Amino acid sequence: MEPAPTRKPIVDVDPFDLPEWLGVGQVVWHADRGLRSGHLVAGRLVCGDDVLACDLLAVDEAYPAPVTDDDSRLRAHQSWRHGQVLLGTYGDRLVLAVPGTRFDAELVLDTLSRLARAVGGSPDNMGALLRIGAEKQNRR
Repeated sequence: MEPAPTRKPIVDVDPFDLPEWLGVGQVVWHADRGLRSGHLVAGRLVCGDDVLACDLLAVDEAYPAPVTDDDSRLRAHQSWRHGQVLLGTYGDRLVLAVPGTRFDAELVLDTLSRLARAVGGSPDNMGALLRIGAEKQNRR
């Protein structure tokens, strides 16, 4: 019998430890994978030449194993309930953790709006470039 997979915890990040340009510039979150790819959507925040890897994580996905520990999941739900988003690292990347199992356009925009407020910026300065499919397609 195989041991149960280890659930990766989300390690909190103070929004004021993030780059200043997140709160003052025109920021676009670029999805590196499609929203249909699952509970973890890789992406990056871009403002001019500045780039910060930033993924979206839906913390309630539990099959075949929970994606994070119970404490991280609870903090994500508490943050969301209070109009915030849980900012942290998951593995070695910045992550915005939200309740749910999948992402759609509305949830992505709501998440980015909450990020803007967390870093002292305006949601009007946030945008998103989304991919729909499960995987990035190579064009020939």
